[in-house]
Order: sequence, then C-alpha cells, then structure tokens
Amino acid sequence: MNPPTENPLALLPSIDEMLHHSLAQSAVAEFGTAALTQSLREATEVARAELVSVNTEQQISRTAISESIITAAIKSLREQHEIKLKPVFNLTGTVLHTNLGRAPMPEEAISAMSAVARGASNLEYDLHRGKRGDRDTHVESWVCRLTGCEAATVVNNNAAAVLLVLNSLAQRREVLVSRGELIEIGGSFRIPDVMKRAGAKLHEVGTTNRTHAKDFIEAISDKTALIMKVHASNYQIQGFTAEVPEPELARIAHEAAIPFVNDLGSGTLVDLSNYGLPHEPTVAETLRDGADIVTFSGDKLLGGPQAGIIAGRADLIKKIKANPMKRALRVDKMTLAALEAVLKLYTDPAKLAERLPAIKLLTRPQQDIAALAAQAVDPVSQFVGSEFSVEIIDCNSQIGSGAQPIELLPSKGIAIRPSKPKGRGKYLEKLSQRFRNLEQPIIGRIEDGQLVFDLRCLESANAFFATLSGSQR
Repeated sequence: MNPPTENPLALLPSIDEMLHHSLAQSAVAEFGTAALTQSLREATEVARAELVSVNTEQQISRTAISESIITAAIKSLREQHEIKLKPVFNLTGTVLHTNLGRAPMPEEAISAMSAVARGASNLEYDLHRGKRGDRDTHVESWVCRLTGCEAATVVNNNAAAVLLVLNSLAQRREVLVSRGELIEIGGSFRIPDVMKRAGAKLHEVGTTNRTHAKDFIEAISDKTALIMKVHASNYQIQGFTAEVPEPELARIAHEAAIPFVNDLGSGTLVDLSNYGLPHEPTVAETLRDGADIVTFSGDKLLGGPQAGIIAGRADLIKKIKANPMKRALRVDKMTLAALEAVLKLYTDPAKLAERLPAIKLLTRPQQDIAALAAQAVDPVSQFVGSEFSVEIIDCNSQIGSGAQPIELLPSKGIAIRPSKPKGRGKYLEKLSQRFRNLEQPIIGRIEDGQLVFDLRCLESANAFFATLSGSQR
C-alpha cells in the first residue's frame, strides 16, 4: 500500500509500463500493440477522472490502479472485437423472420458460397468464349427453366427489383395500381414511395376494398406506361371486396399495348399446397396468367439468399438490364452461387421438403415438435430457476416475411411464467434479456403474460441444450 498522497494522479502508471505488465502480454498477442495502446490510453483517461474525486486521505495502490486500467482496457477490446452478426435460436414462431435473417439456407448453398469466396471465380467471365461474360447467366437459365419465362435478371432484393422495373419501363409516365394494393412493407417502406423514387407517376385505381376492370380501362391514357399488381403480402382485406383477376388485368394491358407487371413479393416456384401448406401464387402461374414481368424474393418462400428476381419477356428484361441502375443493384458472387445451388434443388420437388430448410421447417410434423418440447422442459426449468414455471403448450407458428399473413401452422412450445403475478411484465423482460445475452442468443416472444418459445424452428437441439447448460457454469 502507498501512503496517503496529496496528488493521486501521480500514481497513474505510464502506458509503456502497463504494456510490459504480465496481464497485458496475452492481449498484445491477441489484439496487437497498437490496439492495446489505444485502449490503455482510453482506460487511463477514465481512471484519471475517477482519481480526481478521490479523498486524498485514502490509501491508494499504484499496482491496483495499473491492473484495474489494464483489465478495463482488455475488456473494452474484447467487446469491440466481439462479432456483432451472430447465429441465434429463432423460437419466435415466425419461420421466415425478417429481423432474424429470413430463410435458413441449405448446405448446398453454403458450400457453393464458400467455394467462390476463397478465390477467383468466373463471375463475369465466359469460360467457353474466353471473354467477359454476364453474371446473370449463372442463374438465368435456371429461373427460365423453373418458371417458363423468356429471360431473367437478379438484383439485391425485391424492393430493388420493383424499383429497377419501374425506372426502366415507366420513368416519367403513369403506372396504374389498385388503391387497395398500395401497401407498406417492413421498415415503413411504401410502394408509392418506391414509385416516386423510380421516377414513375402513381395513378391510383378503384377504391381500397373494391376495384373493377372498368376502373383500369377508364384510367388508361397515352401517359400510361404499364399496369402493376402488388401482392398484398402482409395483410388481407375481407368482407365487401372485389379485385380484377390477373388474366383480366393482362388482357386490359395487352389491348392497350402496355406491359402488365406483377410484384409477387415473397414468390414461390412450387405449389405449396402439395406440402400441406396454404396455396400461394407461383411465378409460373403468374406468367401463365399473362404477366409480362414478375418480381419476387430469393430469401423468403424460395428459401435462398437475399435477392430480387425479375422474370418475364426477353425484350423487357433486355431493357431492364441496360438500365445503369442495374449495376448499382447487382448481387455479388456469393449470392449468385447460393441462389444457383438453391434453384437446382427445385428440379426434384419430391425431395424439396427434405433438402430445403425453409420448406422443411414449414412442413415439420407436429409430433416431432412435441417430442422436442418434452426434452426441453427440464433444461429450460433448470435455467430459469424456481422463480418461474415451465410447461408445454399448444401454439401457432406463422410463415412470415409477408407470406399468408392470416394463415397459422399448429405447433408446440414452452411457456415460461413468473411464479409471482405482481410485476410479471418486468420479470419477463429481464428473463428475455437473459436469454438474449447467451453466447448464442435465444429469441422468443412475450404474450399473455408469458415468455413463449415456439420450437418449430429449433433444429439443433443439442446446441440449444448446451447453450443453456453452459450458462450455468
């Protein structure tokens, strides 16, 4: 111990002194001298501010101050270097959860991404001709084969696909859209705003709940560039409603010699009813109904990476690809590699539920989920302790990402309730935070005074149990 001092700041060690301390040696090896030096300076400034207010009669140890600063500096470095984007357990009950990364990808896609990420690839190189190529060729033929379209192109998400289509085909001209389809999707992203940014002029047709063919016919003028249908993916209007069937919309557009564009949003390549799921319009069906251009996502019902796919008439796709904006919205080699691998899986629909995680999770048998819930009760109970009760419940999952917003999938889950009713909300929020702070965070949902873990999307049960038990050590 040092004797009381009139100037505690004199006890602050030098940066060089702390760098040579035994506590700092492992941090130097892990983070480097430069990073540790900067962190020590920052921690020293914090310690300086604290020492200013220290009672001069206190006995202060120079060694303790030094070790405290070094420990704080190393802790700060570890927090800075912690990977921010990490795997989580999605137990929310929403299978394609926008905030949690949407569709999990199959091993084939992960292997394909890893292969091209390690080095050079023929991203924009034609191996046959030995010349510069088009990056779309890696997936375009597969999209054409699976949907029946003449041509296709890919951008970084479906919102970008809509933006590019409108800017390419309707700049400074009118686009007819039913008023009931002027939707807002996640993140306050509105179709009217997309149109405005694309340089197209929105012409609303009909009313919110009822739109008729005559509304479109009467709205067409020499200013009209195209008719657009927007799939109302995240809500449904029920009751006194009317909408124009897609074949009729296509007929109206073609009689006026303008394109009919259909934004499917989620989009799917197979009839989901074959897997016991609610039917969703497929891209092939939409094209057969007369759409000239269809836009849809790669990372929702398709089960692949984030991408926006534009499929349809060759002449229109050629015009879209010639737009300078296409370069700004294009996807990288890893996205193309993953998308190609996923599209190949669709050549064997009979095995799709086994090989594509999104379909596998959506069609997971309820008895399998129930068996998993029975295994999870004890580990979860041990984790939460006696202050909470844990039991198996019936619950409902949803597809998510705007697909079939009112359709629910029967599931099984774990419900965690505070033993004391008073302050239940506060206890649940703290418990939810505790689960989120785990090495692999566990994300559930709070509803009806309980924290619910829907186990439909829990594939790695052993990893889940290991995460819970590891936190007890």
